[in-house]
Amino acid sequence: QGFAPHTTYKYGGQFPARPDNVRFEDVDDVARIRDMVIVESRIRDAIAHGYVIDSHGKQIDISNERGIDILGDVIESSLYSPNVQYYGALHNTAHIVLGRQGDPHGKFDLPPGVLEHFETATRDPSFFRLHKYMDNIFKEHKDSLPPYTKADLEFSGVSISELSVEGELETYFEDFEYSLINAVDDAEGIPDVEISTYVPRLNHKDFTFKIDIENGDSDKLATVRIFAWPHKDNNGIEFTFDEGRWNAIELDKFWVSLKNGKNSIERKCSESSVTVPDVPSIDTLFAKIEAGGAGLSEFESATGLPNRFLLPKGNDRGLEFDLVVAVTNGDADAAVPNLHQNTEYNHYGSHGVYPDNRPHGYPLDRRVPDERVFEDLPNFKHIQVK
Repeated sequence: QGFAPHTTYKYGGQFPARPDNVRFEDVDDVARIRDMVIVESRIRDAIAHGYVIDSHGKQIDISNERGIDILGDVIESSLYSPNVQYYGALHNTAHIVLGRQGDPHGKFDLPPGVLEHFETATRDPSFFRLHKYMDNIFKEHKDSLPPYTKADLEFSGVSISELSVEGELETYFEDFEYSLINAVDDAEGIPDVEISTYVPRLNHKDFTFKIDIENGDSDKLATVRIFAWPHKDNNGIEFTFDEGRWNAIELDKFWVSLKNGKNSIERKCSESSVTVPDVPSIDTLFAKIEAGGAGLSEFESATGLPNRFLLPKGNDRGLEFDLVVAVTNGDADAAVPNLHQNTEYNHYGSHGVYPDNRPHGYPLDRRVPDERVFEDLPNFKHIQVK
């Protein structure tokens, strides 16, 4: 699929386009296509064997819940890759190779494509196809691990008695005024003129998760994990539980202290720990600086998905979703203390530590050959919403 970004560098010309139906070619001084195929086969071979080989020839086991971390270092590759010479940098190299297919041999000396910059990569539809391809490699690894058993998932003495959503799960487009003051060159001696434009952007109405949890034991720390996935595919065929859980999005994750008896929890969508508020505008930042009233605590969550993207875009008829909540052992899950007091950094960690001991997507990260294992769990609730 071709792509024309219609975007220009401030200095350096336009971002290059890619024609339709182009055959992948080697990119000079970057990579050969056949070498990338070899690197991918080595990674898939490591998944099949359950171990990777480091630069000293030593086997590193990846057939466990931490194996995906090592696999991620290999595929990226990051500085922590155990053997970058052998496994290469499949993901990063793929971005460059795909981004330069408009001029693979440098004949026209074009600047880097949109896929070579974090800020612009998602403009290209091929970004999502590439990441789906990478996602399937990770799925191959996850499917090689044994499924969770009921004993693995149970939280003794804890059950979910009621799950509901208060408010409409409705998405809409809003007109957002975007300042362009930094998009034009300044002229000395001439005061700034306010320049802005309106752009449509996705948002959603406010809603609240209402969860009633029964605790038959003494006070304990619990992790509440909320997921959702589409009930049907594009052809109107219902997803099985195993198909749906791999398409699930994490809507929230937080820690809560459960007292003995009934615990009624209300969690607003704006409190989601997997999203952040909109980044303040430059004018807002300047105003706060001049007022001298802003503290650093207000800007701790500097990265993450904006809260207005918490729900996927719906349609006129309404999309039916499966909503699932799992309550797991907070003491076993927590990697840092006092998580029930502050869960604002759960999606990216703090001080080099990811707060959740469990793998991303737990407990839906492994294959589910028999969904009754989940449906019979008292600490798991599964409903349909629209």
